[in-house]
Amino acid sequence: MSTDSDTSSRGGGGSFREITRDRLLNEMLRSTRNKGSTWKVLIMDKLTVKIMSSSCKMGDITEQGVSLVEDLYKRRQPLPSMDAIYFMQPIKENIQIFMSDMSGKRPLYKKAYIFFSSPIQKEWVPQIKKDSSVSTRLGGLSEMNLEYFAVDSQGFVTDHDKALEELFTENEEGSMNYNSCINTMATRIATVFASMREFPRVHYRVARTIDASTLTTLQDLVPTKLAASVWNCMARYKSTIPEFPQTETCELLIVDRSIDQIAPIMHEWTYDAMCHDLLGMDGNKYVQEVPNKTGSGTEKKEVLLEDHDPIWLELRDVHVADANLRLHEKMSNFISKNKAAQLHQARAGGELSTKELQKMVRALPQYTDQIDKLSLHVEIAEKLFGIIKQQHLKDVGQLEQDLVFGNAGSKELIDFFRTHQDISRENKLRLLMIYAAINPEKIQSEKGTKLMQLAGLSADDMIAVNNMRCLCAHETKKSSKGGFPLKFEIRKKKRGIRKERVGEESTWMLSRFYPILEDLIEKLSKGELPKDEYHCMSDPSSSFRGISSSLSARTSPAHQPAQSMRSRRTGGTWARPRNSDDGYSSDSVLKHASSDMRKLGRRLFIFVVGGATRSELRAVHKLSSKLQREIILGSSSLDDPANFITKLKMMSTEQLSLDDLQI
Repeated sequence: MSTDSDTSSRGGGGSFREITRDRLLNEMLRSTRNKGSTWKVLIMDKLTVKIMSSSCKMGDITEQGVSLVEDLYKRRQPLPSMDAIYFMQPIKENIQIFMSDMSGKRPLYKKAYIFFSSPIQKEWVPQIKKDSSVSTRLGGLSEMNLEYFAVDSQGFVTDHDKALEELFTENEEGSMNYNSCINTMATRIATVFASMREFPRVHYRVARTIDASTLTTLQDLVPTKLAASVWNCMARYKSTIPEFPQTETCELLIVDRSIDQIAPIMHEWTYDAMCHDLLGMDGNKYVQEVPNKTGSGTEKKEVLLEDHDPIWLELRDVHVADANLRLHEKMSNFISKNKAAQLHQARAGGELSTKELQKMVRALPQYTDQIDKLSLHVEIAEKLFGIIKQQHLKDVGQLEQDLVFGNAGSKELIDFFRTHQDISRENKLRLLMIYAAINPEKIQSEKGTKLMQLAGLSADDMIAVNNMRCLCAHETKKSSKGGFPLKFEIRKKKRGIRKERVGEESTWMLSRFYPILEDLIEKLSKGELPKDEYHCMSDPSSSFRGISSSLSARTSPAHQPAQSMRSRRTGGTWARPRNSDDGYSSDSVLKHASSDMRKLGRRLFIFVVGGATRSELRAVHKLSSKLQREIILGSSSLDDPANFITKLKMMSTEQLSLDDLQI
């Protein structure tokens, strides 16, 4: 059996997603083109369909000689004259279906080429080959070692949408899935390094409740256990994949959602984040209304907001106001260079609406693609600004940032709830969750009760507020009986949990917030991660469980008080000089991770257990340009605020410690 990951061109040019696409198309599909039948059937399970669709289009697949794509679990028509390519997980059910397909006198296909998404258990290979009717029809058996989902040129997920529930829920029922989730997640993370031909130096956040007076909880050990499991997978790759690096070639940092509970809740004001937060998109799918072929009405059209769209690539990480300015500039430039467009503008009375732009597609077919993309983003920008105005999001966002940076407290929050009765319940909930994270002890007091009543929150909403404690690594079993037990550092000074970034002030309104991951990436790049908070698997002093020494619970960077002198009235504006360099310009987007950038430093990988955010993905894009390093963000899922809040509501609050469960 071969491991296809040994022939990849990892380490060369191209973005992370491009390397992933290249492996799927070239190493898997193209490798069978000159073997057997000219056209082949591609058969996948539910997981591998998602893997393939995250990096490749249907046109890419057919170009490699695939005429039909089938679902492994559905009944399929026999095609005995054609060969089949199976891309599937190496699990018992899948292998049994494959054996049934290819055994006996009348197999479904002439010959089969199997590509497993991750390493197969050793005992399964002899069982496949011992059936002579199957083995004679077997064209190849390979481990692709590719079981992750590229969501961006620098991002991937492992598709563990229930990681918060399975790893941070504190009851016995939830703990049953704990080890299974950790091991599967580690296997999928490891396949990223198989694809990139990288051997990581694995750093991880250690359990913070390690001292004689506290009990280490299972959720606090998540990064430690995941790091150990990834390390074990890499040890296997070193011995099974030919020419796999034997020493560390890159850096991997594993953290969990407890490092920054605020980032998933904040309103992020970049174009990408606003689209996913406010438009109710399904993944990257946006439903656009376009004129129908007769021109008498409209029809719905699904479009993907992804890297293949140059306008999306330019705008995704810029402030939504800047995006709007750039779109108007693009429209003006297009009209100024096109007489037919000027005629349409004159007929429209000087202002081209989204509908007018869409009509221009029929009049100017040579510019269809350009106008299509421009009209799409003009429509999106119009919708975003309509929602921002309708929901008073400028006021909500200002208060959010003032709370985070210590410029506002309970008084301002109470005044806001009293004077903004028309604010949506979800936005009030998000404000209260931010306040609870900064002032946990006040939520239990009369002041907390008053805030809940003023916000008009339901009991279901309050579950999300209370369950934020499940993400806090500082609680003990004793403290859990008292209600809301977050253990942020208590001081009488302003209770902000962010410091102003020196030298990075932006004139854009509401651009002060940054995720803690941004600080951690910079420290990882410089080799300055605090050794008492972050251990390394290759360090002899590190232990598997991370509890070999007695360490006091320490305050992480996320919990340091703010020292901002900026008043609540100071902030950015909705316009700034175009030559401003605050990390949000299109020039800061890492469009291609070239070999030149690789020469400047090792790749940096960061994995967040429990869901990453759009603000963290934006930080990765920004820092890749700033640090001149290829940085790749991985997570169990990529969550928008509504998803994250829903997941918090699904979590149980019963405490479970190591004394309650053997691991």
